[in-house]
Amino acid sequence: MNLAKYLARLGYGTRREVEALLARGAVTDDAGRRLDDRATLAACPHDRIRVAGEPLDPPPGSVFLLHKPAGYVCSTSDRPPLVYDLLPPRLRQRDPIVAIVGRLDRDTTGLLLLTDDGALLHRLTSPRSHLPKAYRAQLADALSGSEGQTFGSGTVTLDGERTPLAPATLDPLSAREARLTITEGRYHQVRRMFAAVGNHVTALHRESLGPLTLGELPEGAWRLLTLGERAALDDAVRTARARPRDPG
Repeated sequence: MNLAKYLARLGYGTRREVEALLARGAVTDDAGRRLDDRATLAACPHDRIRVAGEPLDPPPGSVFLLHKPAGYVCSTSDRPPLVYDLLPPRLRQRDPIVAIVGRLDRDTTGLLLLTDDGALLHRLTSPRSHLPKAYRAQLADALSGSEGQTFGSGTVTLDGERTPLAPATLDPLSAREARLTITEGRYHQVRRMFAAVGNHVTALHRESLGPLTLGELPEGAWRLLTLGERAALDDAVRTARARPRDPG
């Protein structure tokens, strides 16, 4: 691919703006040699290119894991602060954009994925994907003890919906705290599930998505998935898509 086109798709400017960067010598290889508008990725791959002396942003097809803080919105254009404010600013200028995988509401914290890999995004967000997602919920009232059986029954229907939820797993952590693992992604699902049994979620944190966890990643920080994590995620998606919605 032509280098000017590639840099424009990475968000470094319009095609004309990138050509101007090349013309004034702002784009070099890792040895400091100028690259011009005749340069191609075949001759100088992504990891060797520098713009104003800095390595390029992560390459196309990357997957970003973000520890979302409370108060941030999963949107490109809503009222700030936005989760994109925590990431390199050019990601919103990419073609295709680095998109959010399964949004968290403003008050929910925890694991959030973003990617510009369209095929992976489709697999992760497809209704056929039953990838498990674990949430830690703090509750206004004490657990009654029957919630695990109710959520695991596959018969719970949320207010305003007709299709029952897939069975979910509840692990009580204390009188007013529980881990809930679901395999769907309906609107405000965890909050609405607890509302359906007469309780109220006061704080919600997504701990994991399939094989992925936050580990020691600080709140507000992000990192790229490793090759091993990406392979494990792909395997988990294939397994989840092949799994029947309700084994019972």
